[in-house]
Amino acid sequence: MGPPPQPGQLKFTVAETCERIKEEFNFLQAQYHTLKLECEKLATEKTEMQRHYVMVYYTERQIKCVLGMEK
Repeated sequence: MGPPPQPGQLKFTVAETCERIKEEFNFLQAQYHTLKLECEKLATEKTEMQRHYVMVYYTERQIKCVLGMEK
């Protein structure tokens, strides 16, 4: 083991550690923001796909009804 750290060195280490934690937090916050936007985009796309599905379903039913295929 080396010599114990001097008080000034310990403060630098704590400050450095705090800075690393801050950087990591900022990185995670940016990742969270990106993922949140992606989830919102996917939710919008899902809603749009459901809307299209309903339109296709009702159009198909109308066509079958017009052609006399409805039972």
